[in-house]
Amino acid sequence: MTDIKTQLAELARGADEILPDGGLAAKLKKGRPLVVKAGFDPTAPDLHLGHTVLINKMRQFQSFGHDVVFLIGDFTGMIGDPSGKNATRPPLTPEEIRTNAETYESQIFKILDPEKTRVEFNSTWMGPMDAAGLIKLASHHTVARMLERDDFHKRYTGGQPISIHEFLYPIVQGYDSVALRADVELGGTDQKFNLLVGRQLQQDFEQEPQVVLTTPLLEGLDGVQKMSKSLDNYIGITDAPGEMFGKLMSISDDLMWRYFEVLSFRTLDDIQGLRKQVTDGMNPRDAKFELAMEIVGRFHDAAAAQGAKAEFISRFQKGAMPEEMPELTLATESGELGIAHVLKGAGLVDSTSEAFRMIKQGAVRIDGERVDDRGLHIGAGTTCVYQVGRRRFARVSLS
Repeated sequence: MTDIKTQLAELARGADEILPDGGLAAKLKKGRPLVVKAGFDPTAPDLHLGHTVLINKMRQFQSFGHDVVFLIGDFTGMIGDPSGKNATRPPLTPEEIRTNAETYESQIFKILDPEKTRVEFNSTWMGPMDAAGLIKLASHHTVARMLERDDFHKRYTGGQPISIHEFLYPIVQGYDSVALRADVELGGTDQKFNLLVGRQLQQDFEQEPQVVLTTPLLEGLDGVQKMSKSLDNYIGITDAPGEMFGKLMSISDDLMWRYFEVLSFRTLDDIQGLRKQVTDGMNPRDAKFELAMEIVGRFHDAAAAQGAKAEFISRFQKGAMPEEMPELTLATESGELGIAHVLKGAGLVDSTSEAFRMIKQGAVRIDGERVDDRGLHIGAGTTCVYQVGRRRFARVSLS
């Protein structure tokens, strides 16, 4: 088994917190494979890259010889995870859960080794539990403690309803750790309360409490909001190769390093070396090519990644543009017009502030070349193709 120092360095990579302090090192010193658990409620049929942050962390544990449990919350899915919600979340039907769970299993093995992964369903132990058992389990937690949870507290003080069954969610998730005798539980930062409930319940059941490792929620393509299908800032792991490649190339240069840290399987030394090359003059676009090639290759294959790269270069670097696009002329008062006003005048953005935000994200191009300068002014007499994002184009003449 890999030495503890190396394991700690890689396992701490991209983590937000590891609790308690020194707990993971103590677990690793036991010299045996640890039981590492991460739970996923099958709330939607497809996963996106934000979900894979945890799965990648599971893969790291797996690569060091630990026992990884991918827990599908088919029972908790019928409750509805209240984490981060400002209203009661509609529970899933058994049919929805079953359908989504089947797709999860096929998708996770693009990252995890199927021969070394335990897939469990928490209905295995929660389904047979009778009402008396659930009441006894609920007695291990207090309403006061539950209301310490930030989202519950906000809803309670704001006069928004909290259903009794929502209080059961953290307790059931915590009991999963008891049933699996977990040494480590992984979750997003929004799951911290639930993960700590698992520690408490393990102590109540006279088990050694698990170590809690939280990972930050991955920012979406906008670089601001967490990756989410509802916000349309996501990269689905079932996206077509060209679409996945193009989305990855659209992220900002700063966000690229964040993605490298939590999504890439490269070592930290490799990533640091790549950073140095960029600092020394390499075009950040070339580093982004490396990231996009790796991610597309993981969820498709190397040939698909190469094809997506060639398609991207053909479309964006060689100036390939849609055959049809809006054409218009904008008047200038002083012989030039700021880039933000050009984009707004062309209808490519709703406001100049949105224009500046899109420039910061690296999503604005003129004749295929990315614009980084928010203060850029375009002179009268020019005609160029302006692009915002992947789909908004306009041919604009300034007069």
